[in-house]
Amino acid sequence: MTTDPKHLTDSEASAEARRLILEAYRPEVPAAPTYFRDTTPVPAFGTTPPVPQPDSRIVPQWAAGVAVASIGVGAGITGLGCGAWLLLQGLASVTLTGVLAVTLPFAGVGVAATAIGSALARVRRASTTNVYKGTVVQRTEVTATARGLFSRAKAGR
Repeated sequence: MTTDPKHLTDSEASAEARRLILEAYRPEVPAAPTYFRDTTPVPAFGTTPPVPQPDSRIVPQWAAGVAVASIGVGAGITGLGCGAWLLLQGLASVTLTGVLAVTLPFAGVGVAATAIGSALARVRRASTTNVYKGTVVQRTEVTATARGLFSRAKAGR
């Protein structure tokens, strides 16, 4: 059998390819078992003794942080959603009687403020005396200048 690829027959090339493939995919380390069977006998009655089950999983710190943050965000969003639901339920059950009952104190305060303000305005007006000294000049000339797109009007002084 010749190992030079230029001089192999079809059957020799097929055998060489099979050998190379088997050599490439041969496991170098024996496969570790992925199961465990406990062969200790189970008692006929009563509870079974505990069997140690070591846990070797390691969770990265960033993954634990993301999980905690996700739980926090979810709880916060749920709280906001519940608050919005309660607010909208309250707004949906508004009646005329309820609106009047809530706004009546504000209306009373508004009426009282208006009454006090008008009374104070009348007191001030009764005691005010306007005395004008000097000449009064009234100018009514208007000068308009239109330039381009915009125009301005100036009152004469």
